[in-house]
Amino acid sequence: MRMRLAFLFACCFLGFCAQAFAQFLPEEVAERPKWEEFLKTAEIVGQVQLTGPDSVTNPWRLTLSKDGVTHDAIWKDIEGMQKGYKEGWKYEIAAYLFDKYLELNMVSPTVEKEFRRDRGSAQWWIESEMSLKTKNEKNIKTPSIKVFSWNRATFLHRFFDNLIGNEDRHANNIRITKDWRMILIDHSRSFRTSKKFTQELIYTEKHKEGPKLMKELPRAMVEKIKAMNHDVIKGFVGDYLDEDEINGVLKRRDLILKEIDKLIKQFGEENVLY
Repeated sequence: MRMRLAFLFACCFLGFCAQAFAQFLPEEVAERPKWEEFLKTAEIVGQVQLTGPDSVTNPWRLTLSKDGVTHDAIWKDIEGMQKGYKEGWKYEIAAYLFDKYLELNMVSPTVEKEFRRDRGSAQWWIESEMSLKTKNEKNIKTPSIKVFSWNRATFLHRFFDNLIGNEDRHANNIRITKDWRMILIDHSRSFRTSKKFTQELIYTEKHKEGPKLMKELPRAMVEKIKAMNHDVIKGFVGDYLDEDEINGVLKRRDLILKEIDKLIKQFGEENVLY
């Protein structure tokens, strides 16, 4: 049962559709609340803390069970300054809520869950084929048939990280499925409020590793951020972001729209928005 359900969820949750970016089909969207409820209410039947160089925040891998269904989740309660970075488990939930609002669907279901009498974030565990770090280290080529959708997914993650001010997107928290879909994990260093993250974007032609543009984006997603204001964001993130963090998102939104306008002038609207 566990393997069958995990496979079915992976097939529907991780699927790209005809729009060539991560997007649930309507019937798949309808299933997502069930997995959120599972994460919230399932009994914890196993637990192991993850340590080592790839587990900087030392999260817990919890095994959850309810009504004959068993699946794992990653749980975090980190909050405050850690090793020179501001961390927050609430940012994991806020990132998922933004993913839902944008209909990006590249972030696993993530909810608040109590563990050992502490509040924290619980995210549906994804079994991926490899990380982008592994792909790069082993020089694994993207199959030619997947290059188009992979490139568009890359532009989408840059757009998303620009919007949420994620300063910790590295190759180990971009996961790749067997059929070359991109899944984004680890958002506890997002929603920055300093001038560094509200006066300029992370991914532009000025990126420290060279130009990293949001070269192609869904028109519907761009319209979504145009419609955002304080009340809209507050309506879907609730108390998981404070006023400064919400205002930071709006400042980055304005920068993104300016960047898109610049890309359109450079490449043409028909080549930037789809």
